[in-house]
Amino acid sequence: MMESTGPLTETDSPPVGRRRRQTKWCHLFGWLCRIIGGETELRTRQFRLGYPTPLQYTPNVIKNQKYNLITFLPCVLYQQFKFFLNLYFLVMACSQFFKDVQIGYWYTYWGPLMFVLTVTLIREGVDDFRRKKRDQEINSQKYQRITRSEPCYIPSSVIKVGDLIVVEKDQRVPADMILLRTSDRNGRCFIRTDQLDGETDWKLRLPILQDVENDRDLLRQDVSIYAERPQKDIHSFIGTLIKENRDEDSHGMEKDETGISLENTLWANCVISAGNAVGVVIYTGRETRSVMNNSMPRSKVGLIDLEINDLTKILFVAVVGLAFLMMCLKGFEGPWPRYMFRFVLLFSYIIPISLRVNMDMAKTYYSWSIQNDAKVRGTVVRSTTIPEDLGRISYLLTDKTGTLTQNEMVFRRICVGPSSWDSPIEVRPLLSEGLRGSNVESVQRKNEVSRATEAIKALAICHNVTPVTESFSDDDPEMDFGMETQVTYQASSPDEIALVKWAMDAGLSLRRRDQTSMSLSATDLGLNLHITILHIFPFTSDLKRMGIIVKEGEELTFYLKGADVVMKNVVKYNDWLDESVGNMAREGLRTLVVAKRTLDQKTYEDFERKYAQAKSSKSDRTNLMTQVMTSLEKDMELIGVTGVEDTLQPEVKETLEILRHAGLKIWMLTGDKLETAICIAKSSKLVSSQQEMFVFEERPADSDLSERAWAFAQLNAYRRRSDCPLVIKGESLEVCLESFEKEFMELACGSPAVVVCRCSPTQKAQVVTLVQEVTGKRTAAIGDGGNDVAMIQAADAGIGIEGKEGRQASLAADFSITQFSFIAPLLLIHGRYCYKRSASLAQFVMHRGLIITVMQAVFSSIFYFSSVALYQGFLMIGYATVYTMFPVFALVLDQDVKEGDLLRLPELYSELGKGRSLTYKTFFLWVLISVFQGAVIMYGSLILFQDEFIHIVSISFTSLILTELIMIALTIRNMHKIMLVAELISFLFYVGTLFLFHQFFDSNFIFSAGFIWKVCLITTLSCFPIYVGKFLRKWVAPPTYSKL
Repeated sequence: MMESTGPLTETDSPPVGRRRRQTKWCHLFGWLCRIIGGETELRTRQFRLGYPTPLQYTPNVIKNQKYNLITFLPCVLYQQFKFFLNLYFLVMACSQFFKDVQIGYWYTYWGPLMFVLTVTLIREGVDDFRRKKRDQEINSQKYQRITRSEPCYIPSSVIKVGDLIVVEKDQRVPADMILLRTSDRNGRCFIRTDQLDGETDWKLRLPILQDVENDRDLLRQDVSIYAERPQKDIHSFIGTLIKENRDEDSHGMEKDETGISLENTLWANCVISAGNAVGVVIYTGRETRSVMNNSMPRSKVGLIDLEINDLTKILFVAVVGLAFLMMCLKGFEGPWPRYMFRFVLLFSYIIPISLRVNMDMAKTYYSWSIQNDAKVRGTVVRSTTIPEDLGRISYLLTDKTGTLTQNEMVFRRICVGPSSWDSPIEVRPLLSEGLRGSNVESVQRKNEVSRATEAIKALAICHNVTPVTESFSDDDPEMDFGMETQVTYQASSPDEIALVKWAMDAGLSLRRRDQTSMSLSATDLGLNLHITILHIFPFTSDLKRMGIIVKEGEELTFYLKGADVVMKNVVKYNDWLDESVGNMAREGLRTLVVAKRTLDQKTYEDFERKYAQAKSSKSDRTNLMTQVMTSLEKDMELIGVTGVEDTLQPEVKETLEILRHAGLKIWMLTGDKLETAICIAKSSKLVSSQQEMFVFEERPADSDLSERAWAFAQLNAYRRRSDCPLVIKGESLEVCLESFEKEFMELACGSPAVVVCRCSPTQKAQVVTLVQEVTGKRTAAIGDGGNDVAMIQAADAGIGIEGKEGRQASLAADFSITQFSFIAPLLLIHGRYCYKRSASLAQFVMHRGLIITVMQAVFSSIFYFSSVALYQGFLMIGYATVYTMFPVFALVLDQDVKEGDLLRLPELYSELGKGRSLTYKTFFLWVLISVFQGAVIMYGSLILFQDEFIHIVSISFTSLILTELIMIALTIRNMHKIMLVAELISFLFYVGTLFLFHQFFDSNFIFSAGFIWKVCLITTLSCFPIYVGKFLRKWVAPPTYSKL
């Protein structure tokens, strides 16, 4: 946990500059490519409807590719040669073209290097080609374009600014458009903006040319459209509709300008709820709001790769130091720089090129094993370069809607005084009695019937839900006339739909609604209720309530529903509200309190007069309207409390519990409302229902403090309660990051959990980046919508869920899963295995290079410091390949802990974040082992060799191969049958070469008893002390997993 010292002061320094993680050279190549492609700057636009636009704008294509034909080779090569390991071997390989420093055959250097580069180019090319194919699937989706001839269907990628496009029900909007016309008779269009702000609530949009008779007539309108320059803000838009009308008096043309606002727009990736909508395209491609809120994909590098890169730099210093030591002992005589460089080449095996080969092959195997694991069925690995990072995650940042929840609201309970009902079947008979006006003898029964009837009527009336009737008519395909087939409900909140549907199941259904009236039907009685709508007061985050004034017959009623914190101040005294709300909240239900007030005619007329004055005010209009509405909120009759559950994804609670025990800190970043975010945080067990949460309050409008001073005060208040989970809105977050970035992030990163609501896609990515910078820890981001793409790409490990909000997040992610609960085995099992195996593999491959370098150094020092190779080229290639490759690579099958134990004991995962499997300590331990074994093998061979030099090669090389095979067996924690087979195959390969390569081995000598006992003695002396050391270490300080 990170802590800050001392309280904040208003004179704190401005936020520190943030480092940029993107590759500068790749951005340079991308910039050059965009210049060649003719990219234009963002600008305003004006065009006539139905005519081609005079200017060229960006093409309407979705692109998740990292490279193109121009940038592929430079960027991939840069990504490879920015690693010191590859750059070092490039220099070594190039040196073999010069005879004076040539050590062996050129292919012994160029072969492994070209193999590594080829594998990398193929892997990156295949990954990027897959991204291209996925992009093509989206870009090839067909949409109907209205033309002056016949309508035609075109792919999304050829849509241009000025095109008139028809978007059908459940179809995603292909580009940013202005809504011209809709098939709804009342001129309404409901959309879902899940890919922009994460909310799947239906939002109302209004067309600007609904009075046109049909779609084709839109092309005959003499109108022009002006649109502001493209920008990121999804909550605002400035445009103008310009109509040219003939002036009968002057016989000229006059312009009639009408403003176009956000309510007339359809942003790209929104969904049409019913019917169809016709819009004119104003922004395409990377100028759309959706794309502008996403960041460009970056090439991610695993933390273990960076650590290995640092170790290779140490090895390089060791090579140069060893070569310099040899020259000091030899003497700086003659062409000593050439001799020193030859020593560097001789010792270059200390940095094995096979390290990159083995690591790349291991990553490929990890990806294959993840995709074929039945526990995470359907998982796709889209980035094969960072599987080890799954085992090093410290912070998990998650979306809410569609990730933690299924975004399906289910009505669970209604409490009305002493009565409560969970099922509509229980209350249906009571409603029938109440509407029928039956005489009830029991007073208790009469009260229950009355309360139930009022509650169901309130649910059916107090809302902003619109029923949409799907119909199919051959006579009029444009409008919703014809035979009714199905009624669906649209609203700005899924909670309201759940309430209306429950009322329908209870026997009172909403059949029709327009701007001024609604019709209710009591299905059991065949009774229709006609309600006149006089005023609607929509829900806002500030008011936390919504209201409606209706007239039924001669009775005027004001219904109000909202959060309990505001409603308890407007209802009459009662003794059951707090208890009912508390019980539901503990169950994780979202509560709404419903109340009503009957108005007399005089009170209503007085209200209407004041409200009309407030609406016509030119200053402070919103506050004046709120004040007038508040005047009605007095002594209201409490009707009931409803409880709605946002259904969680399967096993979300258990998964979050496992992840918390694994040491991960979980942040929830959502575009949803504050109340909803808090409710889901509790119901999902992200925070305990008993745990107090610190809500970072917004500055009141009438506060004398500046935004910076208010943020400073809130931060100091949270500092005193930093053990509480933090809840903050996006607007407050922006103020904190502008004024107190470092201080806020240190406090937030030390919090047990953080919830950020009303968070934009750009803010999500910014938060991820700041967590990485402040903590230096690895982060994972998980989401399922287009609004999560920027966050996913900014995280060290981006995880996308393919769900109801589309495939955009899944396609842009490094790992794609089908449900949230899969993240536990993905991190705790595969993440652990990938990291542990790669750490063992990397250190063993470096040990393999170190030991042979030590032998070369001993050999050169004894034979007059000559720069002559101990082993010829083929033996060196065989040593790194067929003789030891299979057993070494078999380390990727090793398991230190069984899979079932990893999920049962998630605490084991917290140790991985410390990176103790690959540290300077473990590295230097392997260096000592290599020095010891190399010296034992080489000195033992020199002492025991007979007559000829070839005997030294036979004894030392055979002992070296056997030592490596035994060391692999000592390194493995859990022997696998494939490992045994690999060891046997490698040994047989080597035995075969003893018979075949007579130029390296004396066949008479290797069949002698002297050769066998000498090799066995040297091998035992090199391995037995290591075995004893490992045994004593496990006995004295056993690892945690060994205690299971």
